Amino acid sequence: MKMVVGLGNPGQKYIGTRHNVGFEILEQLGQKHLAPKAKTKFEGNHAQTNIGGQSTLLLWPLTYMNNSGRCVKATADFYKIDATEDILVVCDDLSLPCGKLRARAKGSAGGQKGLADILRVFGTQEIGRLRVGIDQTPPGWDTADYVLGKFNKEQRETVDIAIVAAIAAIEDWLAEGISHCMNQHN
Repeated sequence: MKMVVGLGNPGQKYIGTRHNVGFEILEQLGQKHLAPKAKTKFEGNHAQTNIGGQSTLLLWPLTYMNNSGRCVKATADFYKIDATEDILVVCDDLSLPCGKLRARAKGSAGGQKGLADILRVFGTQEIGRLRVGIDQTPPGWDTADYVLGKFNKEQRETVDIAIVAAIAAIEDWLAEGISHCMNQHN
């Protein structure tokens, strides 16, 4: 079984925010592949589906971004999912231009606190990730306010296109692995 983790924050006030792009991608991926209604377990929402012949668990941690590792680890342990081979974390990235995708097999969290917590809890940097650019924090803005804010009209249009591309990248990861995903979508 593979697990795709979409990072974000739970609750109505965070819907559509830059920090919740991981949640949005998972929602649309689940809809496309007819995932059942998510169930809550281990402080996260889970939906199991089949994508391209691969049994896939979709996971939305409900622990708030900075504590995502606890939920991801408990879920991976329960389902016996190997972190370095079978998990892909989908998250926003301030260092990438809006809508740009970047897949990696390993590396640092690059300042993304949800990803950093997952890497810390698992004790490894060798966890696959798909980052979606949200642009850098504009001058004079607080970073927390920026990531918790909503996309402007132009960014929203770009992100909607990126979500479709991110779904294709996840499908490629499930079918062919992280190297193929990186070659096709970076």
